[in-house]
Amino acid sequence: MNKISWDDFEKVELIVGTIIEVNDFPEAKIPAYKIRVDFGSEIGVKISSARITELYSKEDLLNRKIIGVVNFPPKRIGPFVSEFLCSGFYREDGSVVLAVPDKDVPNGSKLG
Repeated sequence: MNKISWDDFEKVELIVGTIIEVNDFPEAKIPAYKIRVDFGSEIGVKISSARITELYSKEDLLNRKIIGVVNFPPKRIGPFVSEFLCSGFYREDGSVVLAVPDKDVPNGSKLG
C-alpha cells in the first residue's frame, strides 16, 4: 500500500452531489451511463460517464446522492468528456457499488 500525506489527501476534492440526469452511453466500450450531477452553487453541475449499469437502473440513480472527485482534469471517453470521477467500489465480479453518504448532506459538502 502506498502511503500519502495528509496534504496529499486534502488536495482531493471528494464532494457530495445529486444525480439530476441519467442517459444511456451506447458508444462506450464498457457499458456505462452519462450522468449529470448537481454539486451545489459553488461547483455547479458537472457531467461524467459511470460504469454502474450492472447494479443500477437509470431510475435508481435519479435524485441519488453520490460522492465525486471534482478536481481531476476533464477526461475524454470516446465522443464524451467526463468532468468528474464518480466514486465507487469494485466487487469481485467487476460490478461497481457507488460510494454514497449514508445520511442526507447538502450538495457541495466535502469529504474530510
